[in-house]
Amino acid sequence: MTTTTTLRLSPHELDEQRRSGRISIVDVREPMEFVGGHIPGSRNIPLSLLKDAPIPDGPLVLVCQSGARSERGVSALRQRGLAVGIADLEGGIIAWQGAQLPLEKRKGAPLPLMRQVQIVAGGLVLLGVILSQAAAPGWIWLSGFVGAGMMFAGISGFCGMARLLAVMPWNRVTL
Repeated sequence: MTTTTTLRLSPHELDEQRRSGRISIVDVREPMEFVGGHIPGSRNIPLSLLKDAPIPDGPLVLVCQSGARSERGVSALRQRGLAVGIADLEGGIIAWQGAQLPLEKRKGAPLPLMRQVQIVAGGLVLLGVILSQAAAPGWIWLSGFVGAGMMFAGISGFCGMARLLAVMPWNRVTL
């Protein structure tokens, strides 16, 4: 790991390096994602803090959910002048899980944010349909509003419901 090009490790390569103790693993996901499941021995430094945070010495592997944020993290560290000995996990935690490698999870960690969005959105759609039949036909617009919001989120990449749920008390995580 001494080149300046981005080295991408497969999950099994990273696991071998992790078990040997030759590398440090930094998970660049948000704390809520980290407590929901992370590679044993990894340290959480969210991508937004990576530019200024103290970085472990020696070979370093960045990890995120799918590989996109860790790739941006490698670029951020290069801007800091740390170009040697940095790699990222190809495919992220998704690939790690697909390879059936171990994950540590904090007991009582909140559900992943997108699952929370699906539960709330589905509940609101169902409520709108039920109320439109049981109380007043106008309640169907609740279902339409939620559907329009989900379409907007898919098109724009901005999900207001996810932003709102992220600041709820049950999603506040301290490491």
